[in-house]
Amino acid sequence: MAPAAVRLARLSRTVSFSACHRLHSKSLSDEENLKLFGKCNNLNGHGHNYKVIVTVRGEIDPVSGMVINLTDLKEYMQEAIMKPLDHKNLDKDVPYFAEVVSTTENVAVFIWENLKKLLPVGILYKVKVYETDQNVVVYKGEETI
Repeated sequence: MAPAAVRLARLSRTVSFSACHRLHSKSLSDEENLKLFGKCNNLNGHGHNYKVIVTVRGEIDPVSGMVINLTDLKEYMQEAIMKPLDHKNLDKDVPYFAEVVSTTENVAVFIWENLKKLLPVGILYKVKVYETDQNVVVYKGEETI
């Protein structure tokens, strides 16, 4: 009898969180920041209702029929995304953004790095962050081009 074929699947789960931030780089002058970031450089910041889609990839377990238990994935996302980011001022409440500009690109990297610490090795495939319906960032952990 031939061995059973390995079946790979991608599984995605979505969460939403609300947070505020100010796009501002300490490496630039106030004038340069205003020119680069425009109204998003508002001194008092601005807010978003972010949507995050996390995709994992792996072998479908022949016993459970799952790539990962959804209850576990939900808990990992709660710990890596909701707990540190929901209803926070990203620049003031999240230490990572004290030195990193809180762009959506960097939010995606932050989420990736947090999830990578919690998920089984090699299973994290993609983090997709919607800052708005029109502004979306996809991050797959690439470090160089």
